[in-house]
Amino acid sequence: MLKTTFKYLLSGAAATAVLGASAVMAETTIRLSTYVNEIDVRYQGFQKFGELVEAKTDGRVKVQIFPSATLHGWSEGVDAVQGGVSDISWIPADKRLPCYRVTSLYPVAINLEGQIELDGEFADLIRPEAAKVSLVPIINSNYSYDQEWWFEERVEDIGKLDGKLVRSIGPLVSMMIEAWGGKPVFVAPKEVFQSAERGVVDGINMGVATYSSWKLWSVMPYMVNANLFYGNVSYMMNKSKFDSLSPEDQKAVLEAGQESEVWLKPRYESWVNERVGDAVMKGGGAAVSIPQENRMALINSVQGSWDKEVDAACGGELAGKIRDLFAKHAP
Repeated sequence: MLKTTFKYLLSGAAATAVLGASAVMAETTIRLSTYVNEIDVRYQGFQKFGELVEAKTDGRVKVQIFPSATLHGWSEGVDAVQGGVSDISWIPADKRLPCYRVTSLYPVAINLEGQIELDGEFADLIRPEAAKVSLVPIINSNYSYDQEWWFEERVEDIGKLDGKLVRSIGPLVSMMIEAWGGKPVFVAPKEVFQSAERGVVDGINMGVATYSSWKLWSVMPYMVNANLFYGNVSYMMNKSKFDSLSPEDQKAVLEAGQESEVWLKPRYESWVNERVGDAVMKGGGAAVSIPQENRMALINSVQGSWDKEVDAACGGELAGKIRDLFAKHAP
């Protein structure tokens, strides 16, 4: 009887050990790559995303954050996620995502009150295209609020760049710069400070948050607040990694993405406003807003040409749905 009891005790202990090992093996780590540094308020947003994922999955899924483009360069997001260098990363204007490439930055006036809903609907529209290249949209990193222009000295009219070399982040910005008489130069975020300091560029197009985080106010202090874009850098996940999660954990990751956006929005806007205010009041910077009439003239000067690009890349039906979405969120 004693031997039988001892045998069952051993069996129970073995089963417990197996279950414990399974629990450890079941834990998944998601490697999230971002170009923002740890000073940037958006880094806190990614931390919040990680906290939410871990809480919602009871610790089965954890997020490891790699800031300052430490895993890969600006243009390598798709390759990095497809190749397993990172599991979630920002996705630049990549030709393998033709519709996302020409609509994630779009010349249009929008009302940012409904930004979270706008971003979510946009992500849903480009989700099928992302799936074709094994990607799943997870987080919308909206920079419509702060994507602006900087120069070393006052610029009277941003529509007359007179041959200036201006930093560009993608095809739309390059087209704008060329349409307004400038010359676009691609510079990755980490290299902008050196480029500006050494005179490689005469002007910069960049988000205020990124600009401030990289301490660029000291080299190009004159900001033109033009508010010309809808901008959304989507953070997407490797589809195979996403599909390997249970349906419950997939739902948790998607919910955490949206909830972290809601949590970050007011903090992001306040942080950006503080950085602009500090630069103007204490750092010798200048922030000038262009009149509404001029703003709409600049948008209209490029929107028609850009719509041809959008129709060709997205197809008429999807292009129409995206334009309808922007129209729904017009000021």
